[in-house]
Amino acid sequence: MQHNPTGRQRFGLAVLLSLLGMLGPFNIDMYLPSFPSIGHDFGARASLVQLSLTACLIGLAVGQVIVGPISDAKGRRKPLFISITLFAFASLLCALAPNIIILIASRFLQGFTASAGIVLSRAVVRDVFSGKELTKFFALLMVINSTAPMIAPMTGGAILLLPSASWHTIFYFLFFLGIFIVLVVALRLQETLPLEKRVPSSIGHSLRTMGSLCKDRSFIGYALIVGFVHGGSFAYVSGTPFVYQGIYDVSPQVFSILFGINGLAIITGSFLIGRFAGIVPERSLLRIAVMTAVGATFVLLVMTIIEGPLATIVIPIFIYMTTMGMVLTSSFTLAMEKQGNRAGSASAVLGMLPLLIGSFVSPLVGINESTAVPMGVILFTTSFIGCVFFFTLTKKKSTKVKIGLHRVDCSSKKGDEVLLVTFFIEISFLLT
Repeated sequence: MQHNPTGRQRFGLAVLLSLLGMLGPFNIDMYLPSFPSIGHDFGARASLVQLSLTACLIGLAVGQVIVGPISDAKGRRKPLFISITLFAFASLLCALAPNIIILIASRFLQGFTASAGIVLSRAVVRDVFSGKELTKFFALLMVINSTAPMIAPMTGGAILLLPSASWHTIFYFLFFLGIFIVLVVALRLQETLPLEKRVPSSIGHSLRTMGSLCKDRSFIGYALIVGFVHGGSFAYVSGTPFVYQGIYDVSPQVFSILFGINGLAIITGSFLIGRFAGIVPERSLLRIAVMTAVGATFVLLVMTIIEGPLATIVIPIFIYMTTMGMVLTSSFTLAMEKQGNRAGSASAVLGMLPLLIGSFVSPLVGINESTAVPMGVILFTTSFIGCVFFFTLTKKKSTKVKIGLHRVDCSSKKGDEVLLVTFFIEISFLLT
């Protein structure tokens, strides 16, 4: 495939990789509206139905660690084709599950196979693009993929409104979606990792590759940043339904609007990275993002402690989710920039850490159901840890960029101030 493609080839690749990247969110979120009916049909407790979601998240995390190194040895196209085919049949197995235990097991398999779409779409981007084009293209994918968490639950709810539809119908939909993606991959995706750039295939070599990644101070720094900042956001996902509806007594419709607004915040953050790519170094933008995330979540924590009005919760979360879009995009491009033939393994680590940390912090939100403080504590703590990793593990470079009529050293304190002001001016411009 052409390096840094343009025109129709670039557009076609963006559509295909967006389908692959959206597979994970659709797999996670689409069946959420059907939780009550699943529990009713199987006579299962809510905790068992929830376990089907946990199984999917674990499958997504484990699958990336396995599929990533395999793709470094076998190429991207064949593992992707096999994995998405298995995803389609795992979806069919979910639809036909006779009891909750089979559904849970099938959900693990569904998550495991869907992980290929996430990890290999990122690896393909690294294979094909480099430099500022890598940042711009991945920012474009993030803008598109950020719509998936908003669309998926609404799509699932719309399917349930169809005549004779049930939760089984949602999994049939995922089955046909998987088949469609398999056909697109077979017909449109070229192999992006040539033979001469592949690595030997063995468990020992995979472990050595993972070990070398862990020894790469800069890479592991960016991986831990996205792991804690993005992983911490799962506390927001699991906490806001309770906080908004249980504590602030908003209706489900208002909650959906507030949730959707934060999806737009992620899109805004990704858009900002794409807009500034080539003008401001990605590391400088990431520094501003993690610092702003810490500030926003600190304000949020204070507001949860003093039980401030709803607006004082919604606004800091919006700013935090905007920085999330920036962190996801910039940390990926910085971490993957020099990985070469380790791109599959590196992508797996970047995708696995947020899921593992998210699966740990999500249940902690419910420690005290009478207050939003646990959510505030988790979001602030994970953001702060991510910020610490940024300043202690990532390499600091003195880079000057032109802003207006002046050249600003992005590694200086003045550079932080100028970039931070520019960042908020850009957000204000987009919102107005």
